[in-house]
Amino acid sequence: MAHKIVNGVQVELTAAEVTAMEEQAVAWEAGAYDRAMADLRSKRNRLLAASDWTQLTDTTLTSSEKSQWMNYRTELRNLTNGITTVEQANNVAMPTIPNG
Repeated sequence: MAHKIVNGVQVELTAAEVTAMEEQAVAWEAGAYDRAMADLRSKRNRLLAASDWTQLTDTTLTSSEKSQWMNYRTELRNLTNGITTVEQANNVAMPTIPNG
């Protein structure tokens, strides 16, 4: 049986409290995919923002380097395509950052 501490005393949870706790656990688990995808998108978006400079017109990158960065950024944008499980979202390998 589950317990809680009230005024320093261990007290058993009521049936309603147990039910509420179980419902919270189910709701938390149901949101696992959304949290995993939000985390992945956040990481991806930071990498995209950090590479924005590579696409500016006044960059000193060569055409080849700029193309490599464009491909990298495309790979980043496509990272979430086809991901349907928490495990897939948590195990995505980020593309390699180009040299240059």
